[in-house]
Amino acid sequence: MSKKVNKTNSSNELAEDRTDMAAERTDYAENRTILANERTFAGWGRTAFASIGIGLGFQALFREIEPAWIPKSIATLFFLLAIFIIWSAQNKATLLVKRLETHDIEIMGASNFRMIAIVVTFAAISVSAAILFLS
Repeated sequence: MSKKVNKTNSSNELAEDRTDMAAERTDYAENRTILANERTFAGWGRTAFASIGIGLGFQALFREIEPAWIPKSIATLFFLLAIFIIWSAQNKATLLVKRLETHDIEIMGASNFRMIAIVVTFAAISVSAAILFLS
């Protein structure tokens, strides 16, 4: 009978060890998901800033074109594209954050993504207004 008890104890210990290892692998997977989400948001943020830069560059290179509203309009389209890109990225990042909120992990809050999107939007609108009204 003692052999049965030892076999049962070792089976229980093995099952507990496997459960602990599975939980640890899940934690690592969640961490990788969080980091991938932040990298993806940063990549789309860089794309939005590049769009703002293209709009500025276009305006700087082609400001002498007549009528003057053409280069301003094209530059403004790039600024609007930047706003669309950053808000799309914010929406996707926030959706993933909301899905992960039920887990016991530390994540960058949805408000951080939203704040970055607001700042990029304000920057794009400010640059666009400066080009339209000051040049």
